[in-house]
Amino acid sequence: MTDSIATGSRLAGEEREGRLRTYARLGKLDVYDYYLGVLMVLAAVAFPRGTFTGRDGLVLVLFTAGSVALLMAMVALDDVTGFRDGSDLTNYAPDDRLRAKARKPLVAGTLTVPQALSFAWVSAAVGAVLWGAAVLCAPHRPGWAVAAAAALFVVALQYSYGLKLSYHGFQEVFLAALGAVLVIVPHGLLTGGFFPFMMVQGVLFGFGPLMFGVYSNTNDVAGDRAVGRPTVAALVSERGNAVFIAALSATEFLIGALASATGVAPGWFVLVMLPASALRLRQYLTGFVRGDIMKARRTGFRVHRLSVVLMVAANVVAGSGAGG
Repeated sequence: MTDSIATGSRLAGEEREGRLRTYARLGKLDVYDYYLGVLMVLAAVAFPRGTFTGRDGLVLVLFTAGSVALLMAMVALDDVTGFRDGSDLTNYAPDDRLRAKARKPLVAGTLTVPQALSFAWVSAAVGAVLWGAAVLCAPHRPGWAVAAAAALFVVALQYSYGLKLSYHGFQEVFLAALGAVLVIVPHGLLTGGFFPFMMVQGVLFGFGPLMFGVYSNTNDVAGDRAVGRPTVAALVSERGNAVFIAALSATEFLIGALASATGVAPGWFVLVMLPASALRLRQYLTGFVRGDIMKARRTGFRVHRLSVVLMVAANVVAGSGAGG
C-alpha cells in the first residue's frame, strides 16, 4: 500500500512538472530577452551611489514580474490565433527540422485552446495587478509613463487576438515600441523625468525584439501569406525584404551615432556600441548572403544580449562620471 501511494505521488508530481513545463513553453519563458531592460534601468538609477532605495528595488521587481505575466499572455494569445488560422501548423510542420514543434503546445497537442486561453487571461490579470502595484509603490507617477504602460498593456493583448493588430500591418512598429516602453516606463517611475538618452537606449533595446521578429517573419513567409498576415516579408519580394532588414540594421547604428553626434548621448556612446553593430552586420551576412535565416535569427539574440551589456556599462560610466 505504501509503495502504491509513493508511486502515485511520484507520477502525479511528474505530471504536474510536465504540465508546468508545457505552460512555460506556451508563455515562452525561455525567451528572457524582453526583460533584460530592467538591468539598464537599474544601472541608470544606481548612481550617484546611495540614491537607490529598497522602494526603488521593489518597483523594479513588481514591474518586471508584471512584464513577464503580460508577455506570457501576449504570446499565448498569439499561439491561439496562429493555431486557429493554421499559420503555426504550416510554420511548424512535422517535416520542418528548423522549428521545434514542442515550442507550440497547441500544435504539439499538449494543450487545448481553452487551456491556452485560460492561461493567457490569468496571466494578463496578474500582469495588471503587478503593474498597478508598481505604479502605486513608485516614488513618481509621471502621466506619460502611466499612459505608456496602459497603452502597451491594451495593445499587447490585441496584438494577435481581438483586434489582431499584427494582422493589419503594425507588427514591426509594435515590436520596437514594446522594448522601448519596457525600458522608459520603469525609469520614469523611479526618476519622474523623461531623459532623451534613456529614450535612445529604449529604442535600441526595442530593436532586439524587432530584429528577432523580422528574421522569424522571413522564415515564416508561406504561413503568413496564407492567412493574410501582412508582415513586410510577406508583402514584398525576397530582395525587398533583404533591403528592408538592411535598412533596419543601418538605422540601429545611426540612432546611436546621431545621439552621440548631437549630444543626446555621450560622444563615446557610439564607440561603446560598435561590437553590437559589428555582430548585427554578421547577422545580416549570415541570413542574406549565406542564406541561413534561422541561424541569423539566433545571432539576433546574441546581438540583443550584447547590446544590453554595453548599455549597462554605458550607464555605469555615465552615472559615475567616469566618462567625462
